[in-house]
Amino acid sequence: MNHLAQGLQGSNPLLNIGIFAAFVVVTLVVVLRASRNTRSAADYYAGGRAFSGPQNGIAIAGDYLSAASFLGIVGAIALYGYDGFLYSIGFLVAWLVALLLVAELLRNTGKYTMGDVLAFRMRQRPVRAAAATSTLMVSFFYLLAQMAGAGVLVSLLLGVSSGTGQAVVIGVVGVIMIVYVLVGGMKGTTWVQIIKAVLLISGAAVMTVWTLAMHGFDFSGLMQAAVDRASSGEKLLNPGAKYGKSEVSKLDFLSLGIALVLGTAGLPHVLMRFYTVPTAKEARRSVVWAIWLIGLFYLFSLVLGYGAAAVVGPEAIKAAPGSSNSAAPLLAQALGGPLLLGFIAAVAFATILAVVAGLTITASASFAHDIYANVIKKGEVEDKNAEVRVARITAVVIGLVAIVGGILARNQNVAFLVALAFAVAASANLPTILYSLFWKRFNTSGALWSIYGGLTTTVVLIVFSPAVSGSEEAMLPNVDFHWFPLQNPGLVSIPAAFFFGWLGTVLSKEHLEDKYAEMEVRSLTGAGAEKAATH
Repeated sequence: MNHLAQGLQGSNPLLNIGIFAAFVVVTLVVVLRASRNTRSAADYYAGGRAFSGPQNGIAIAGDYLSAASFLGIVGAIALYGYDGFLYSIGFLVAWLVALLLVAELLRNTGKYTMGDVLAFRMRQRPVRAAAATSTLMVSFFYLLAQMAGAGVLVSLLLGVSSGTGQAVVIGVVGVIMIVYVLVGGMKGTTWVQIIKAVLLISGAAVMTVWTLAMHGFDFSGLMQAAVDRASSGEKLLNPGAKYGKSEVSKLDFLSLGIALVLGTAGLPHVLMRFYTVPTAKEARRSVVWAIWLIGLFYLFSLVLGYGAAAVVGPEAIKAAPGSSNSAAPLLAQALGGPLLLGFIAAVAFATILAVVAGLTITASASFAHDIYANVIKKGEVEDKNAEVRVARITAVVIGLVAIVGGILARNQNVAFLVALAFAVAASANLPTILYSLFWKRFNTSGALWSIYGGLTTTVVLIVFSPAVSGSEEAMLPNVDFHWFPLQNPGLVSIPAAFFFGWLGTVLSKEHLEDKYAEMEVRSLTGAGAEKAATH
């Protein structure tokens, strides 16, 4: 059992780096070719709206299936079985919310960013500033998670255990990502995501078939082998291995589930993907494609998680560097030796690069389009290329901040940082989007109350939760200033944000019902959307 944990450290770092370098070279060539046509703001932010529904669906899957999805969920299933798989369910069900409530309506009413939708029927400047603030906050937390994931992966697969070595690699990942975004804009980033999604789902499919073949294509036999190998035995198949220990932990799970299901429809880098297609119908098609691909991947993750428990064993996984995050690489090594491990390592790196590039372009577009063009310049930008120039400068700044943040957060729990981003998105963004699209009385005051109220509530509850202090697994294990019992604030912060939105609206005398009528027609029919898109 221990030779596998040692083998991970003794894997072939040169082979891993070689495969990853090949991926970077190929994608950079693709990005350079895609960037030839990047001239206008629509090209840079929305890929010229030239992607079909299926292409955008694959890119959404590439954007969504982050390192946390691949490494985190397989590890969680290997160690906790049923409770680990519930992450997959939450992440997948979330897409139904996005499909039914948000995708098509956003594509019809917006131009490049979430701020476009929220400011359509409100006072432009304060609402755009608020939307950009929450976009930057969500993107920052998500970026931290991905960069921390890069640090974990590096120590795991290249045997770089020193802090300096990890910092250098996080820096390299950040620089490559900045190049993708600067050169390729949304077009180049989308192609990177498409390539990465195909590689990730193909790699997972190969490992899934291989794992099932080892157990005679009998999934029940595979699960029995996992139970026999695990010290927890049958608990691996039953609910409660991770979240059933107390009433508080059950509430915590409910809170996490709500944040995962409602957070996706408020993630800015996912929302921005709806603008890269020419019509609302294609936006809908792209979400359907994404649901199929993501669902298929999560079914693979179930087999891979129990496969890792059966082939490697939970004890060996816990003992390996990176703990649960090492389940998928350990399984790859057990199945196909250094070559398969090298491929899976490169795919995991590619995953981080693609997600980070998507986040960076979203954050830079939000700053340039919402704050620079509409708040600072009041919608009157003299030079058409000035906005794109500001977006590119912002991308460099965000990239550098992400590198520094990633180096500081490299020892933090990746899944915790991702759940944090989902909680902020579900609390600050989703209530405001839904009120804007569906509530006639909603106004500027309500939008500001729900964004800032949701954002503040979430961050305060996170800071004073056991996730930050007061437990062995906390970010600051040696101090204790927590008073909020749940690790994830979604159960409290999401209803609070809806309440703030309602209260702010009712307390304000502003009435915008006539503007709502125009927005309703546009969101449901798409009338005027093409005109808005070309301006």
